[in-house]
Amino acid sequence: MIELEGLTKRFGTKTAVDHLSFQVRPGVVTGFLGPNGAGKSTTMRMVLGLDHPTSGTVRIDGRHYRELDEPLKYIGALLEARGLHGGRTAYNNLLCLAQSNRIPRRRVREVLDLVGLAAVAKKKPKGFSMGMGQRLGIAAALLGDPQILMFDEPVNGLDPEGIHWIRNLMKALAAEGRTIFVSSHLMSEMALTADHLIVIGQGKLLADTSMADFIQRNSRSYVRLRSPQREQLRDALHSAGLAAVEADNGTLEVDGATPEQIGELAARHGVTLHELSAQRASLEEAFMQMTAAAVEYHAHATAGPQWTKEV
Repeated sequence: MIELEGLTKRFGTKTAVDHLSFQVRPGVVTGFLGPNGAGKSTTMRMVLGLDHPTSGTVRIDGRHYRELDEPLKYIGALLEARGLHGGRTAYNNLLCLAQSNRIPRRRVREVLDLVGLAAVAKKKPKGFSMGMGQRLGIAAALLGDPQILMFDEPVNGLDPEGIHWIRNLMKALAAEGRTIFVSSHLMSEMALTADHLIVIGQGKLLADTSMADFIQRNSRSYVRLRSPQREQLRDALHSAGLAAVEADNGTLEVDGATPEQIGELAARHGVTLHELSAQRASLEEAFMQMTAAAVEYHAHATAGPQWTKEV
């Protein structure tokens, strides 16, 4: 388990992390979300003792990172895949880490095989693609067979097969009872992977809840209808106390009822339906709604590049 209590980090006059308190529990994949500049990377660095808190504490299974004699056996992390030595072979990079944490040499071969890099074990990562470098970083995180794993943007550079692999790996590790903490900007991928969410904005905690509850609380779900008998359908809905909003594509959107209820209502009134579908908001929509006021860097749409002619 990872526990944060009042964790704060200031860089000069800027507060990057502002009194964060939450727990990352074992047995589930916990997603860590926030806009750019929200303080996610700084928080993860403080978990690993790479940045020192201005105030507050962070513990790994009840202890500070600096108190762990062989930290790779407790927590494995992927924060910067390119942080490995480019001049050493993939095997020797992992061997150095293993020896520093008294991890058996055979484990190096095991994790290289697990991440699909056994064939390039004798090659140097400076020649690796971004995806291969990412796999090597994941191998380093898994090296000590830790109970806690922390990944920052783990799918960067991975092809579709690699993304599918890391998603299933994280789920499998959580199913074994391990603590999995993962940060990503890819909302579609996070929606498929995470069970629980920690959301921060401008260094402050915005949400600590299940994936399903987060989407439900921060977005709109409705039933979409399409019928050649639109006016009859409107009248039927009105008789049941339901209001229909017309969308740009000519369909009707109805809140406050299930598809089954609306289907039965239409059948009783002899109304033909060409479409009857539940529309549930995505994680991305819920995230945008939740963090709208906490976005630090806003881009603005323009009609195109603006050129200034010099005279």
